[in-house]
Amino acid sequence: MSNGSSFNEFLILPFADTREMQLLHFSLFLGIYLAALLSNGLIIAAMACDHHLHTPMYFFLLNLSLLDLGSISTTVPKSMANSLWDTRAISYLGCAVQIFLVLFFLAAEYSLLTVMAYDCYMAICRPLHYSTLMSSRACVKMAAAAWASGFLNALLHTANTFSIPLCQGNTVDQFFCEVPQFLKLSCSDAYSWEAGVSVVSACLALGCFIFIVLSYVQIFTAVLRIPSEQGRHKAFSMCLPHLAVVSLFISTGTFACLKPPSLSSPSLDLVVAVLYSVVPPTVNPLIYSVRNKELKDALRKLIQWV
Repeated sequence: MSNGSSFNEFLILPFADTREMQLLHFSLFLGIYLAALLSNGLIIAAMACDHHLHTPMYFFLLNLSLLDLGSISTTVPKSMANSLWDTRAISYLGCAVQIFLVLFFLAAEYSLLTVMAYDCYMAICRPLHYSTLMSSRACVKMAAAAWASGFLNALLHTANTFSIPLCQGNTVDQFFCEVPQFLKLSCSDAYSWEAGVSVVSACLALGCFIFIVLSYVQIFTAVLRIPSEQGRHKAFSMCLPHLAVVSLFISTGTFACLKPPSLSSPSLDLVVAVLYSVVPPTVNPLIYSVRNKELKDALRKLIQWV
């Protein structure tokens, strides 16, 4: 039985074996990464510079962009570097940091999306109490709670994962270090505690999902009662981008976690990992800005100023 600390490095899964395909992968991921950096960076800058966007909704959206930037920066640059330099290696410390950061950003983003559902609910269902209950201090506390929950979840999982002895070598069948693939390297009877921690995390995630669903049931009920068609359109425009982001995040994450073992293969796991770790951080800014007039005006002013 070999403990994980006996390995100086791990080998992650390459996207391609031939040099031409490795360079193609590097170019593709570089384009995606630059698009994510630019779109999220513009949103952050626009919200910081335009005082019209200093509202709870845009404050939470700023936090979402920060989390998206952190999430995609954790996995994509290392994968690009490996393809460019034709290597598969990642250090033991690098693997631990990558697992921690992936868990941290994903858990914090899920918590933040739950908070944003509450914000939509308050804005549409309890507008008279919105300014009181969604004060600046309350918003900061809720955002801090989302970041803190991600940190605690990541710390707990990472500590448990790297305390498990490894018996199956040091090859990770994924383009970044992630807990499910890492557990495949462990001894079959050694990860019962990590399984227990995963059950607790799954229960909390289910609780957040139920909260989001119940919030939107009440939101849509309230919207359908609005007599004005213009009022209904405005209310739907406010919450539909968030609902689209939540749907993308939950659907890709759920499929990654709950896909049948019979469907598992290195190529499919690779595609699924791209869907939940690369696509949402790149697409989220587009979802929020495509029909948001205030945000588009702020972005236009920022681009003109630059």
